[in-house]
Amino acid sequence: MRPAGSRADRRCKGFPFVVSVHDVAPATSVETASWLRDLERLAVPATLLVIPGPFGNAVPLAEDPGMVRFLHESARQGHEPALHGFRHGPGTGGARWRRGMGRMVSRTATEFWSLTETEARDLLRAGLESLAEVDIGVVGFTPPGWLASPGTRRALVDVGFRYWTSHLAVHDLTGASSRRMPVLSHRPDGGAAERAGARLMTTAARAFARSRVPFRIALHPADLARPGLRTATLTAIDLALAAGGRPVTYETLMTTT
Repeated sequence: MRPAGSRADRRCKGFPFVVSVHDVAPATSVETASWLRDLERLAVPATLLVIPGPFGNAVPLAEDPGMVRFLHESARQGHEPALHGFRHGPGTGGARWRRGMGRMVSRTATEFWSLTETEARDLLRAGLESLAEVDIGVVGFTPPGWLASPGTRRALVDVGFRYWTSHLAVHDLTGASSRRMPVLSHRPDGGAAERAGARLMTTAARAFARSRVPFRIALHPADLARPGLRTATLTAIDLALAAGGRPVTYETLMTTT
């Protein structure tokens, strides 16, 4: 198979854009593989946001040799693994207003939203150790729901991450400037909001591409249950490529641009 980034390497340097595949775990192996087939047909490398702990009523990553082999092969094809929480579950503790805001923004994906620095450090280390157990190294972190408490942000530096991502930016943890990069994502619910969101993804992608504004596209397993969302996502990627966009992983973005 041709490495995912080969066509992009031949393309003249354009504005960067990042495609990330969220919730990568044994429970979502079929959906993850489906998204990667789509991306590899377009020669677009992805950042794979891996959940190493128990997720979706399935075993942890270390107990699924097939998924581990898949991630190793994906890395050889030019995709980047990154940490995406430990269990990707609802968080606990914190002020009532903070818990309410987290649920409103990201439903139950609030694992790192209210943690203290010590709590976050312990959970981040647990995630890194779980990945190291299966020989997967990472330099980046995307919190579930893009929600990170102040304590989490401090712990990320201490644990040694190179970058982390929020809704609006990719944050360099080595002292360099962060990059403002809005993210486009679906929220499948089967209603009018879903259809409006799909239109917004393609409209925003077209506007960003025309203006050569760096941006990101987030893919989720649940999107594939709604054919219209998959179509809107691939259209958004095509628009970026047609405008001369340069698809990169987060790690590449932070080290070469």
